[in-house]
Amino acid sequence: MRLLRVPRWRKLPLGLLAVLAVVTLAGCTGGTHPQSTLAPKGDYAEMVDGLFMKTVYLATIVFVLVEGALLWAIFKFRGKPTDPAPEQTHGNTMVEIVWTVIPAVVLAIVAVPTVKTIFATAKVPTVSADGQVPLKVEVIGHQWWWEFRYPELGITTANELHVPVGRTIDLRMKSFDVIHSFWIPQFAGKRDVFPNRETRLWFTAKVGGAYPGACAEFCGLQHGRMDFYVMADSPEEFATWKNNRLADTMLAATGLPKPAPKPDTTVKAPAVKTGAAAPAAPVAVAMGPAVADTAMDPQVAEGMKLFSTKGCMGCHTSSAMTPMKGMVGPNLSGIGSRKMIAAGWLPNTDDNLKRWLHDPQAVKSGVGMIIPKLTDVEVNALVAYLRTKR
Repeated sequence: MRLLRVPRWRKLPLGLLAVLAVVTLAGCTGGTHPQSTLAPKGDYAEMVDGLFMKTVYLATIVFVLVEGALLWAIFKFRGKPTDPAPEQTHGNTMVEIVWTVIPAVVLAIVAVPTVKTIFATAKVPTVSADGQVPLKVEVIGHQWWWEFRYPELGITTANELHVPVGRTIDLRMKSFDVIHSFWIPQFAGKRDVFPNRETRLWFTAKVGGAYPGACAEFCGLQHGRMDFYVMADSPEEFATWKNNRLADTMLAATGLPKPAPKPDTTVKAPAVKTGAAAPAAPVAVAMGPAVADTAMDPQVAEGMKLFSTKGCMGCHTSSAMTPMKGMVGPNLSGIGSRKMIAAGWLPNTDDNLKRWLHDPQAVKSGVGMIIPKLTDVEVNALVAYLRTKR
């Protein structure tokens, strides 16, 4: 049998096609990419992923059959230069019926699981997998950060959504200014967020961890830097986080920063460094009976003083109490232990926090944060104070 020999120049398109296919498939590996929808970590995302994979398998079968028939026809009926012109025909009723019925059947097969998934994801479950009622969370989109309120817990936070694993989260979303789109790729699909209109979304985290989310609607200059994290905690971790927020709120009411886990009971003298301004003396604060003996680091005390005198309190609060009227900036309760700052844009390190406090406009141009020029000593003191908000 003589094998068909293909000229080398004709192999080039096939080679490019193979390389393109490999590159495309490489982009579908979702295991190591935290924002991939191909690695679902919740029930909502699993239902959508299941529908997607069924469609992919069916499309693959159709692709193989169609392309196989095409290649078979090409090689079976390939012509030679000496062949006469083929007979010209017009219309074939049987062929037209076949290529109309087959796509209709394929669409019907896809439609059944699609409709089933739409109905399953449209309604918030009344009972979570752990037997509890869903936890309500109000989501408010701002240019360019996210606010999260827990009305049942009396807690407000920003840019970091804590949820307990196994309990359904019922999200009630609206926008403070323009249209945004709330998206947690590994937990749920996208949902637009509008001013003066509430939209709903729900999910149940099945695996603990930190999962990134983002705004998926162009909403202004810094749309690409409007990220957040979903922290899927175990029930015990979530209870600890909740208690810390409430305790932080009570301490904020006293004006006293949260003490370190192992507080130093001695009052340290302000350290004086050559060439640097000496930290100010500790300020007097109102202490409740339970915290009256807690020592305050002079630098933390200076940071707390600056927080109130430099205008920070005009936009921010360090109390997790829901909601604080007049607060237009992110709630800073727990800012000291958050994974990221600047709405998911910078890792929460001391250097990045100092960089942000020195010039937030240079980091995120157009952001609403207006802050007076601060010295290095003042920035260090503010960072020390914010680190106590854990």
